[in-house]
Amino acid sequence: MKTEKVECLIIGSGPAGYTAAIYTSRAGLKPVMYTGSQPGGQLMITNDVENYPGYPKGKKKKKMMEDFKNQALRFGSDIRFGMATKVDFSGPTHKVVIDDNIEISSDCIIIATGASAKWLGIESETRLNGKGVSACAVCDGFFFKNQEVAIVGAGDTACEEASYLSKLCKKVYMIVRRDSMRASIIMQERVKNTPNIEICWNSETDEILGSEEVEGVRLFNNKTKEKREIKVSGFFVAIGHQPNTEIFKGWIDMDESGYIKTIPGTSKTNIQGVFACGDAQDHIYRQAVTAAGSGCMAALDGERYLAANGHN
Repeated sequence: MKTEKVECLIIGSGPAGYTAAIYTSRAGLKPVMYTGSQPGGQLMITNDVENYPGYPKGKKKKKMMEDFKNQALRFGSDIRFGMATKVDFSGPTHKVVIDDNIEISSDCIIIATGASAKWLGIESETRLNGKGVSACAVCDGFFFKNQEVAIVGAGDTACEEASYLSKLCKKVYMIVRRDSMRASIIMQERVKNTPNIEICWNSETDEILGSEEVEGVRLFNNKTKEKREIKVSGFFVAIGHQPNTEIFKGWIDMDESGYIKTIPGTSKTNIQGVFACGDAQDHIYRQAVTAAGSGCMAALDGERYLAANGHN
């Protein structure tokens, strides 16, 4: 297996990873970044980005990530396509295997692997992703102002996003698979007491309708066995996210859902020299701007760690 030693290794390439690359490269740390399987991260599955500061007219998601990347490249970041497949954090010098064929050693590791939305797994959902199908109401809800939309989910996040959408949209259909919700009582009551939210109990998504964009959704009632079509222009999936942290299990402390635990107010993990930023450690906000901010934190924490341990 080929081996290589670098001063700073960044795993992941969303807003958090690219921001960490910008800061560490400007600090002279010569960072090497491996992009993972989805360069640009979760942002690449949203609609156009209109809530990131500095872009008053909004920005195409792909163009925004190209801007992030080019800024990192300008300062000397070494950006490579590849997936981290194994880690060894047992010693002061950490080891990360890329694509099972190259071992990278570094005293400073920044984890920015993000999280992936959980999807229903139906063909129309994939086909219309970014064309009315979204996994982030806060990111994309504004595009459906004064329109009718549907959201699927029954937890606190689904209730929170349904409430958010209700302030923007004419009507929100909330699709709940059972005759009850998993959400906390206070969140359930908030949804139930919102006039323009209609809860579709015992319902599953049979098909998202539309050829080029979302035009409606066909529901299947698992009690009556009846199907029903409703006209909507947006379809939001709020059934949870899965942090992309599997390879770090056994090394890095995580919560019960797999999100990396960091020391409050920092990006530091339980392993010295290993830092985490972005959605891999944030299950609350999950926004591009908060991810970028945490990438800055990880870069500064990493730079200070290296300086304190004799790196020039």
